[in-house]
Amino acid sequence: MGDRPARWTEATVYPDMWADPDRDPRNSEGVSPDGELPTLKQYLTDYRLTILMKCEGLTPDQLARRSVPPSTMSLLGLIRHLAEVERDWRNWLSTDAPLPTLYGRRDADFDGAAADEAVVDEARTDLAREQELTDAALALHSDLGQRVGRDGIAIRELMVHRVHRVEEYARHCGNADLLRECIDGRVGQ
Repeated sequence: MGDRPARWTEATVYPDMWADPDRDPRNSEGVSPDGELPTLKQYLTDYRLTILMKCEGLTPDQLARRSVPPSTMSLLGLIRHLAEVERDWRNWLSTDAPLPTLYGRRDADFDGAAADEAVVDEARTDLAREQELTDAALALHSDLGQRVGRDGIAIRELMVHRVHRVEEYARHCGNADLLRECIDGRVGQ
């Protein structure tokens, strides 16, 4: 077991935190958001930041490392997968023909997560672009009860559960915790 990384964190205040509270971009002083939609948006923002934080400071080799063989899951694969998922959420909003996938066939988001700086840069660019486009599309629907798309899904359901916007990021933040700890031992919230 000599290959097992020692557990560590950058936080000095609490040993189970990723970063000290005063340096954590997810921490905000003051009151929590008012209303259901602002609360959902804040949770989503925090989960998005968590995924990016879990990938900070890693090389392309580390980002592409598949920590639990034979699984194809890696941190880079998660970034690519979330870009793909953001795009697919826009399909749920629309009655138009579905947008094409970013990476091709099923599971190509994970399978194509190669240890290459160009692949890493492309994945980060894809994720930022797809998040921005999905946010803009959802901004047109401030009524959480509004039903949209071919299936008449409520915006609330799209944001929280059925197609998992907040739930998807939350689950993958947990995956990212385990993947990062396997790479270099870094732990935390």
